[in-house]
Amino acid sequence: MTLYVLLIITVIIKIVMDNKTPAKSLGYLLIVVLIPVAGVIIYLFFGLNFRKKKLYTKKIEQDEAMFSATKQQKVLDSESFLKKNKDLLKGKEPIVKFLLNKVLSPLYPVEKIKLLINGNEKFEMLLAELEQAKNHIHLEYYIYEDDVIGNRIKDILIRKIKEGVRVRFIYDAFGSHAIKKQLEKELQEAGIEIYPFYSIKFFLLSNRIYYRNHRKIIVIDGNIGFVGGINVGDRYLNNGKPKELFWRDTHLMMMGGAVAGLQSTFIADWNFCSGSKLKITKELFPHMKDCQYDALVQIAVSGPDSPIANIMFSYFAAINSALEKLYITTPYFIPNESILDAIKRSALSGVDVRLLVPGEGDSKFVNAASCSYYEELLSTGVRIFRYQKGFVHAKTITVDDNLSIIGTANMDIRSFHLNFEVNAMVYDKRLNQELNTAFINDIKQSKELKLDVWSKRNQLKKFGDASARLVSSLL
Repeated sequence: MTLYVLLIITVIIKIVMDNKTPAKSLGYLLIVVLIPVAGVIIYLFFGLNFRKKKLYTKKIEQDEAMFSATKQQKVLDSESFLKKNKDLLKGKEPIVKFLLNKVLSPLYPVEKIKLLINGNEKFEMLLAELEQAKNHIHLEYYIYEDDVIGNRIKDILIRKIKEGVRVRFIYDAFGSHAIKKQLEKELQEAGIEIYPFYSIKFFLLSNRIYYRNHRKIIVIDGNIGFVGGINVGDRYLNNGKPKELFWRDTHLMMMGGAVAGLQSTFIADWNFCSGSKLKITKELFPHMKDCQYDALVQIAVSGPDSPIANIMFSYFAAINSALEKLYITTPYFIPNESILDAIKRSALSGVDVRLLVPGEGDSKFVNAASCSYYEELLSTGVRIFRYQKGFVHAKTITVDDNLSIIGTANMDIRSFHLNFEVNAMVYDKRLNQELNTAFINDIKQSKELKLDVWSKRNQLKKFGDASARLVSSLL
């Protein structure tokens, strides 16, 4: 009994000393006090983060050792881009400087950048670019399905290996559980170097399941890069088969200097997964010749290994920089208080703020938690649209006429703190206009919520939504 009481007291002290948000700490304290045995187990499994620190200490040290000096030089180079492009970066300098100074994310010029709407456009361009690979192909995916499109890519990779191209492949052990041992063995036997990101032997007994690699990156010859929300799978192709859900998503193809940011992210993850140490070589980081450019890009990354929540802070800075318009698309909307207040402040300041979310998400729990935020947003003037054509999975933000954000990070607590994520911060008026056009087309396929109607929802439904929101803050 004495040991039991000591355990409870120790856990309570640990909860208080962890310095989590007050709401989260109070929630865990109530659980431990009201249901001691189950509460301790819940906290040890969901709330304790000592494993996270232990798991990623080595990765943090490796990343700093390999890229710190290189990134420092790139950051110095970025200062000249800041001075030369004041008109293009107008109003967005604080975002650029935050990513430069706190994250060491350089400002890169891009030779070519293309917006890819839905899987059809992405895979058509991706397959063509893979066929042209000469030196190496790097792939990193949260979900890679063993299906038609997955096998088309696999066949190209195997053919490229025979041509002497080096292929390295990272897949998330949880998201890509569909990669059977047979497929992995086939890839390995062909000469493809493939590693899971954190294999999980006992799903329900390991908290590794909560720290997942949600990134979607492809780098070809160090000069062409793909990043965005689209995984590899037939479901993203919208091929018109009966009963298949229409999947609305967004991806980005880049050529030129900014690909180095994606390459650095891949190599850091590769060294962590494989245990090897890829060196910085001219093949991986080819010298980019000076070129005409209309766009500048920063690659923002974050994860459990980040000292601060880089992507959350970049979202916060982007939202607060809005002077005229702010268009947000996200499939999962469970913001923290800082992001929520920033969105409301923008709307109250007269900014045209619009939020596009799924009509019905792929998770009833997440959908309920998201719904709990809508009334307070509507009351501040935010316009909210629920997509009706299918499932909107894009993660994009446009701010005014010169900033677009496209990547893998949802506007939720998991993407801010638990997942490994990557976003492209694009400073370019043309891409901004294209993404805004896509957004307007999407809201034409959506139902706009009205405050007078939404506020009159069933009280039981409101209670369920609020309960989901409360639990989501703990998980």
